[in-house]
Amino acid sequence: MKVLPLTCDLGVGSCNHTLFQAHIRSLVSGKCLLSLSADAADPWEGAKAKKAGNKKKKISKAERLRQLQEEEERRLKEEEEARLRREREEQERLEIQRIEKEKWRRLEEKDLQRRTEELEELSLLEECFPEAERLKREMRLLSRWKHYIQCDGSPDPSVSQELNTFISLWKEETNENFEQVIEKSKLVLSLIEKLKLILSETPLYELEEKSVKQYQGSILQLQELLQLKFNVATEILLRNASTLADLDSGNMERIIRGENITLYIWANLKKNPRYRTVRFSETKVGFEIPRILAASGIALRLLHTHYDHVTPLRPLPTPPAAGDGDQEPNAAPAAEPVREELKNVEESSSQEDQQEAKEPESESNLVNEEEIRVEEQGEPVPEVHVVSVKEEPEAPKREPKIELLSRKISAVQLMLIKNAPDKPELFEDKEVDLLQFTTLGGVYNLEILQLPPQCRPVKGWMIVELLKEGLQRFTYPPETEDDNETEVSFPPIEVTIEVHKNVVFFEDPEVARWDAEGKYWTTDGISNISYKRKERLVTFSLDTFGPVTLIQDTHINMPYQSWELRPLESNTVLLTVTTVFTEVQIKIKENLCMLASIKLKDRKHLSVLEGKWMTPIPFINALKEAGVNIFPSEYSHFYVVMNNKVPVVEMKAYRQIALLSPAFAFGWSRWNMLCNSTKVVFKVKEYLREAAAESPKWDLLLFSGERAQRLKVDEDSESFSEALKDNTEFHSTVFHMVKDFASKEAMEVVRDPPCLLVDAVCHMLFSTRVLSYS
Repeated sequence: MKVLPLTCDLGVGSCNHTLFQAHIRSLVSGKCLLSLSADAADPWEGAKAKKAGNKKKKISKAERLRQLQEEEERRLKEEEEARLRREREEQERLEIQRIEKEKWRRLEEKDLQRRTEELEELSLLEECFPEAERLKREMRLLSRWKHYIQCDGSPDPSVSQELNTFISLWKEETNENFEQVIEKSKLVLSLIEKLKLILSETPLYELEEKSVKQYQGSILQLQELLQLKFNVATEILLRNASTLADLDSGNMERIIRGENITLYIWANLKKNPRYRTVRFSETKVGFEIPRILAASGIALRLLHTHYDHVTPLRPLPTPPAAGDGDQEPNAAPAAEPVREELKNVEESSSQEDQQEAKEPESESNLVNEEEIRVEEQGEPVPEVHVVSVKEEPEAPKREPKIELLSRKISAVQLMLIKNAPDKPELFEDKEVDLLQFTTLGGVYNLEILQLPPQCRPVKGWMIVELLKEGLQRFTYPPETEDDNETEVSFPPIEVTIEVHKNVVFFEDPEVARWDAEGKYWTTDGISNISYKRKERLVTFSLDTFGPVTLIQDTHINMPYQSWELRPLESNTVLLTVTTVFTEVQIKIKENLCMLASIKLKDRKHLSVLEGKWMTPIPFINALKEAGVNIFPSEYSHFYVVMNNKVPVVEMKAYRQIALLSPAFAFGWSRWNMLCNSTKVVFKVKEYLREAAAESPKWDLLLFSGERAQRLKVDEDSESFSEALKDNTEFHSTVFHMVKDFASKEAMEVVRDPPCLLVDAVCHMLFSTRVLSYS
C-alpha cells in the first residue's frame, strides 16, 4: 500500500474535508498516520470504476442467436403442449358426447320398447273422459225427468210447444203491475239460462243445427217478451203518477228493486223549468236535464237489468253436415279443422255402426246355415256351438265405441284451445270490439217517455184514457236541419248511474251506448266520463238516450303471472291463478266448482259467488259476468302477448295433468317461455297428505306430446337447458314419468281416478289455458 502525505485543499468536497479533520485530530492525539489505499486516495476514480462495473457486458452475436433459439424452442414447446391439451380435451369432449349419445340411444330404445305398453295404459286411464261424458248425459236426462215429475207449471224450454204456450198465455195478461212483472221475470230469466246452458253444455257432436236455431230463437222471444212486459207495466205505473206524486215536489219518483232488475222512474207533473236536477231518494243516481225537458210533460226511466239482453248472441260452431256448403257463414273460422276432425269421427262411427249392423245378420245366416246342415245330417243342434258363434264378437264390441267417443271428446277439447287464424273486422270507427271488451253490470235502459193521460176519479170510479199506440218515447233531440240550433237548445244530458255491487272493475270503466241502426255498441255521443271508485258512481253526458252499458278490457288479467294446481282432501283440487290485479282460487270437487278465495283491493270476495257450487260452464260464465275474466277466447292471442303452444301438445298436457291432479301438484315454471312452441315445461311434485307434510321439492318436467322427461335445471338456474336429470329416463307420457319417483299410495289414487273430478279439472285447464297465457 502506498502512503501519501496528507494535503489540504480547500476546494475538495465535504467528504475529503471530513477525512482531513479526522487526520488532524489523530495527529494531535499522537496516533499513527492514516493509511489509505490507492483507490481510496482518489474518490472520483473509485466512483467511475464502480459505475463501469455496473454496466452489462456486451452480448456477442453468437450469444444473441443462442438466446433467440432457446426462446423459439420454448415457444414451440408451449404450442405443442397447448395443441396436445386441446386434442386431449376434444377427445374427452367427444368421448363424453359419444357416451351421452349412446346413453340417449339406449334410453330411446328402451322408451320405444315400452311405448306401446305405456300408451295402452294411458288410454285405459283416459277412458274416464267418455265415462264422465256418459255420467253428465245421465245427469241432463235426470234433470229433465225431475222437471217433468215436478209439475210446477213451468215449461220445459227445450220443448218448443211448451215454451210457445207459455209465451202466448203471458201475452194475454195485460194488467200486471211492475212488481208482478218482476216476480214473473225470475221464471223467464231461468228459462233463458236453461236454454243457454243446453247450448253450451251439450257436446258439439250431439247438437243439431235445427236445435241450435230453435234454442236461440226461443231466447230472443223470451227477451222481447220481457221487455214488452216492462213497457206495459211502466205505462200502467205512469197512468197513476198523479196519485203517487210526492207532496213536496209535486212530481212522482219511484224506485222498484228486484233480484235481477232495478227501476228508477220520475214523472214531471209540475213542469217547473227551474227544477232541472233529478236525484232519486237515498241514492245519488239521477239526471241533469235541460230547460226544455224540465218544462215538458215527460217521464225519465232508468231500467237497470242486471243481465245483458241487448248484445246479440254469438253463433255457435255447428258439427259438419252432409255437405260443407250448408255451413253457416257466421261460424267461427277456428272451428274448421275441428269440424273436419268431427266429420271424420262421424264417418268412422257410421262405418262402425254399419259394420255392427251387418255382423248380426251375417252371424244369424251363419248359424242358420249351420243348423240346416246339421239337421240334414240328422244330428241334434249342439247348443255350445251356437253360443260360441254368437259370443265371440261381443268382447271387442265396446272398445271401438269408446275409442270413437274418445276421439269426439278430443276433437271438442281441441276446439277449446284452437286460436282463430283471422280477427273479424269492425265497420265503424267508434264501434266497440266485443272481442276485446266485455259488457259488465248489465244494461241501463235510459229513456225519455211521454207522460200518458192520468187517471182521475169520477163519482167513485177511476177514469183513464187508453192510447192505442201504448207507451210513447219522447224524441230528444228532435230531428232538425240546423245542427247548431240543436246543440244550443238540446245540450247533452248528464247522467249518474250506480255500478252493480257484484261487479269488479280493475280500472275505471268505459261507457258505451247501443246503436239501434247499426246493431252494435259504440262510444260515440258520450263525453265527460268520471268515476268515483268509493261511491261506485259513473257520471257522463249523453247526446241521445237509449241502452247504455259499462265495458272493461276482457284481457285485463292476462297474461297470468303464475298458476298452481294442487289436491286437497276428499277428492278436491284447488286451482290458483295469479294475475297483476288479483289472485283467484277455485275449488273443484266432482263436477262442481266454487270460488274459494279472491284477493281484491276494494273487497274481500264476490258475495254472489261465495260458497256456491256450480258446474264448470255456469261457474265460468258467473266469473266473467262479475268482471274476473281469466278465460281466454279463440281471439285472445290478437290482444295478449302469449306463449303460443302447439294445440295438440297443450291438449295432451292438460289431459294428463288432470289425470294426475288427485295426487300430484303442478305449477308454473319460468322456463316454459324459453322452450319452443312444440314443448311445455311445468313443475310437479307429489302432494298427498304425507308427502305434503315432508314438503318435497319440485321437479321440472318437459313434455312434447310424445315424450316426457325430468330436467336437470331448476327454477333458480342461470340458464335453460333441456339436459336430462341425472339417473332418470324419459317416457312417452307424463303419467309414467311421475311414476318413476312417486309413491305407491299416490299411484293407487291415480289408477282409480274420480271421473267427474278429472273431467272438471281438465275443463278448467282448457278454459284458462295456463300453459299458454302464463
